[in-house]
Amino acid sequence: MIIDCHGHYTTTPPGVGAWRELQIDALASNPSHVGEKGSMGVTDDELRESIETNQLRLQQQRGTDLTIFSPRASWMAHHVGNEHTSRFWTEHQNELIRRVCDLFPKNFAPVAQLPQSPGVDPSKSIVEMRRCVEEMGFVGVNLNPDTTGGFWKDARLDDKSWYPFYEVMVELDVPAMIHVSAACNDCFSSTGSHYLGADTAAFDQLMYSNLFDDFPKLKFIIPHGGGAVPYHWGRFRGLAQDKNLGDLREVMLKNVYFDTCVYHQKGIDLLLDIIPIDNILFASEMIGAVRGIDPETGHYFDDTKRYIDANTRLTDEDRSKIYEGNARKVYSRLDV
Repeated sequence: MIIDCHGHYTTTPPGVGAWRELQIDALASNPSHVGEKGSMGVTDDELRESIETNQLRLQQQRGTDLTIFSPRASWMAHHVGNEHTSRFWTEHQNELIRRVCDLFPKNFAPVAQLPQSPGVDPSKSIVEMRRCVEEMGFVGVNLNPDTTGGFWKDARLDDKSWYPFYEVMVELDVPAMIHVSAACNDCFSSTGSHYLGADTAAFDQLMYSNLFDDFPKLKFIIPHGGGAVPYHWGRFRGLAQDKNLGDLREVMLKNVYFDTCVYHQKGIDLLLDIIPIDNILFASEMIGAVRGIDPETGHYFDDTKRYIDANTRLTDEDRSKIYEGNARKVYSRLDV
């Protein structure tokens, strides 16, 4: 089996965006607007069509079997409105993911968005995490380290305010993929500098923390190949050595994993050379940030299975770990 650990519902029916626009319009006249959850009025037939003509079609064409599926990252937009805004929006998004997974149970497994909001205690996301995992069978969560959309005003990932949330992550045995949302700081593009910079910043925060001493069973996935981390592995090793943090592999790689959302062969080859095979999970993020065809290869940039298959140094055992074994280890609730 080939498990893609990084997929987002980027092809939602029109009713989803329409509901969100009404919510945003209400906030424009009253930033403290609470409103109510209401309903989106999206039918199962609309969900089927949105998946069958997009993600499911590409799964079949590219030879993957199961996508670990979460709400559209750029739409999380935790900086919009207030904690009530984020709560209602998040609940709807997670319920849509559950519905898709119910319609296509062999092809998709659910991962939850969190109802984060700037200035709101992270522990307030515990209720939604429990609801998704305990009541709806979700296998993981996406955690945004910067709810301000590029202004980085939130507490670091090792701040004590996160500890109650991490305690429940460990209790439920669910991992968190570190994933920011849209940038509202003009210095960044959302899917370019903001996403990759956040991946790197998250690794750096975790490296300088004692978090994994306090939570030895905590599991994080850093997406998009780890941002700059594999390319600058020597720098991070050197920084860890200078600060007497210990061997970087021992400090980080019992708890931190990387995906293969890297969209060229040399980048994937570098990732596979630097990061231990046991810490790499197959992923494509399709249909996501990069949707076009690479003119140098004639294939889609995000058809990442081609890069794994083309790497000549991987053994069959290596590929088995990347394609399935590591995902089952990290997202252990896949087997529940």
